[in-house]
Amino acid sequence: MARKPVSFTLNGAERDVFVREGENLLDMLRRGVGDLSPKYGCGQGGCGACTVLVDGEPVLSCLMLAEAVAGRRVETAAGLAGAGGLHPLQQAFMDGFAAQCGYCTPGMLMAARALLDRNPRPSRAEVIEAIGGNLCRCTGYEPIIEAILAAAEGRARA
Repeated sequence: MARKPVSFTLNGAERDVFVREGENLLDMLRRGVGDLSPKYGCGQGGCGACTVLVDGEPVLSCLMLAEAVAGRRVETAAGLAGAGGLHPLQQAFMDGFAAQCGYCTPGMLMAARALLDRNPRPSRAEVIEAIGGNLCRCTGYEPIIEAILAAAEGRARA
């Protein structure tokens, strides 16, 4: 199978990889680059576990071709924490017990990040809409919604 070079930015670092024709972004990130934060859930775009940001917009990496990120900026949950510690969303999830098994957490974090980047003070309804494509089987949605709202509140105060 033919391989194609793809250059893109991953969590602020320039990356050059070879991808197989037809390879999806999720497989390229996990197997080709070693970023295991996006999770394989359903493989059909129905669960949101593989959500990443491409140029600031949430996408389901299992449905996007890897070669489509050429020249673009990709952000994953692995890139959220900075030198100063956890991202406010990560801290809020931890403080609010918004994860049990944690499998959905990277996708939830990235969907929430996209929301807060475009709307730093979302309403509860806007949070629910933003994470609507992300399934959680064990935590339930209430702690997740509350954590996102808490992160927004803390960000607005900062």
